[in-house]
Amino acid sequence: MERVNLLTSLLLIFISLNSESPSVFAQDKTAAPPLDPQCQTFVDTLAQQAGPSWEEMGVDQARTTFNSFTDLFGTGPAEVSAQDLRLDGRIPVRIYRPLDQPSTAKQPVVMYFHGGGWVLGNLDTHDALCRRLCHQAQCALIAVDYRLSPEHPHPAPLDDCYAATEYVAQHGDELNIDSKHLVVVGDSAGGTLAVSVAIKARNSQGPKIAGQVLIYPVLDSRCNSASYQSFASGYGLTRADMLWFWKQYLGDHKTGVYAVPAKAKSLDGLPPTTIITAGYDVLRDEAEQFAAKLREAGVPVELRRYDSMIHGFVHFAGAFDRGLEATTELSVDLKRHFESIR
Repeated sequence: MERVNLLTSLLLIFISLNSESPSVFAQDKTAAPPLDPQCQTFVDTLAQQAGPSWEEMGVDQARTTFNSFTDLFGTGPAEVSAQDLRLDGRIPVRIYRPLDQPSTAKQPVVMYFHGGGWVLGNLDTHDALCRRLCHQAQCALIAVDYRLSPEHPHPAPLDDCYAATEYVAQHGDELNIDSKHLVVVGDSAGGTLAVSVAIKARNSQGPKIAGQVLIYPVLDSRCNSASYQSFASGYGLTRADMLWFWKQYLGDHKTGVYAVPAKAKSLDGLPPTTIITAGYDVLRDEAEQFAAKLREAGVPVELRRYDSMIHGFVHFAGAFDRGLEATTELSVDLKRHFESIR
């Protein structure tokens, strides 16, 4: 109960999100059980407020607002070191390492790409989540501070993420990591970047990627799935939000597979994949359809739907207990991906 009360307080900070009334869920009753109590408090509070959407705020104010959600992000474990530097002198990253490992030990590595619709987010907004994954999976983790849209539309964010991954794969000894055991991970829009990095690496015979972990990923710019209809508004991330985010990211670029992974004609040869979805999320169906396409291509897939949750619950684990549990489960997935290459 204390956790629910805390969430209510946190949501008073969170009212600047689009807060339209919840959609009528009757059109898709079988999709998910009742909302988790913490999520129910979340959507009830949003429904009572009248805050502007991300688009109405504008890019600068949206970023300032998103960066202020520190209580929702929570805190990560202290048993992790963090070092900010620039790979190849140009790509800003933050390298996390477990403190309880010998300094000379070379850990497997996660390349982490943060969410935020390619418009929001940075190294600090995802610091707590990265620390949790680093500590629990006992790996090095490199978070990439890729350029944001609309100032830098596609392919700039992907170029940064791919270049960082390629650099890490080629400079493992210099960075004191085991780059032969490399996994790409992303949440939401970062999931798009993770998939695109994996596809580009396959197509160009680039870095060897042991696995990909996609946390409620963005994959299809059409925004027309059944889950988009069922949860179009009132559950945090809205259909209108996603249409605006896609517009910022794509700009005038002609959309191809690297921009919109759902357009991929072949998924053969992609690494073993973990995908998690939330039951009350506009992005749910496109991620689960992508999982099915991966399986058809012979790619090993672990798909987990967190039925009673909403988009962002892992990143906002400072407010959602299930987000902490999911992070622990994701750490097990990471260890399995690391072990897939001997």
